[in-house]
Amino acid sequence: MGKLYETEERPKRAFLVSLAAGKEGEAEASGAELRRLAETLGLAIAGHETIRVRDRQPKFGMGSGKAAELAETAAELEADCLVFDWDPSPSQQRNWEELAGIPVVDRQELIIRIFAERAGTREAELQVKLAELSYFLPRLTHKYIDLSRQRGGRYGTRGGGETRLETDRRKIERRIQRLEKDLEEVRKQRQVRRRQRERQGLPVCAIVGYTNAGKSSLLNVLSGADVPVEDKLFATLDAATRRFEPEPGMAALLTDTVGFIRQLPHSLIKAFRSTLEEAALADLLIHVLDASEPDIENCFETTLSVLRELGAQDIPVITVLNKIDRVTALSPAAGTEAASPIEALLQRFPGSAALSAKNGTGLEELKIRIAAALRKTRAAESLVQR
Repeated sequence: MGKLYETEERPKRAFLVSLAAGKEGEAEASGAELRRLAETLGLAIAGHETIRVRDRQPKFGMGSGKAAELAETAAELEADCLVFDWDPSPSQQRNWEELAGIPVVDRQELIIRIFAERAGTREAELQVKLAELSYFLPRLTHKYIDLSRQRGGRYGTRGGGETRLETDRRKIERRIQRLEKDLEEVRKQRQVRRRQRERQGLPVCAIVGYTNAGKSSLLNVLSGADVPVEDKLFATLDAATRRFEPEPGMAALLTDTVGFIRQLPHSLIKAFRSTLEEAALADLLIHVLDASEPDIENCFETTLSVLRELGAQDIPVITVLNKIDRVTALSPAAGTEAASPIEALLQRFPGSAALSAKNGTGLEELKIRIAAALRKTRAAESLVQR
């Protein structure tokens, strides 16, 4: 009998490195999120270390001794790549790759690559490609570092490496311009569809929130839609709009949006602006939080920060505590008394609605609140028009 060889390619092993900075517990939450991002991309976690940097030197973003120590640990773990929970500059990335001898991936690149895997429509593919090229353009140099040092040729001419680098840079810049033009056309088409909806006179509710908080599940249960739902980060990249009735005789439109995350790359915010504008132009925002998320306050603040960046901070909002069926043991906020974990959450987020999109608990109460908010919004608009 001949030998059997394993043909399935093993997943890449990643050594994750986080920084201990900010509020207490924030590094732990950010590190856990980094791990989940890496796993979402199919990386195997070889190890994870959280470090505190006191000496921020420009070469590595930390002292050379600490950098060498991390590179040695990566080698001992047989890691295929280093994954940082911060964004090193292009030159620092090059220095790290020369030191460790393996690729270096930062948080931005992880998120962009996940978006690239999730893109399922032409619009999403255009948006992600634009974000990719915008991210990689300033990082081209480290790909050609050896070639760019060539200075061969006759006097007044440039070496082959420098020529190739500049040629690739021009190609990418032209590609970015084409993508921006294509996305502008998509944006115009979206504006046409939006005006058509406005002519129908239906108010628009936009579902916003942290990635994997259950936004698509809520859209489906409220409208009877069948938008794909997965327990994954960034399962939804395209804004899906469905008609629903918060109460008999009242019709409205419900729009799902792309999920937010800590340090969402600005290149993605810029590329997905036409999609995110659905939130900025809505009559009502439904801010969905995962009630079982330990770091729920940070998720809450992250979404508010992105909404402010989009200019949507003044739109009326209903905060929804979703997945209460998963809530088991939560500590009440300091200085409060609560008989149950759910009551503790309601005290931490006053005025919010607790529900489970999975089993329907609290859904009718949310519909009543949506209807009341829309009536109030329309009444205010009528006064302004007078």
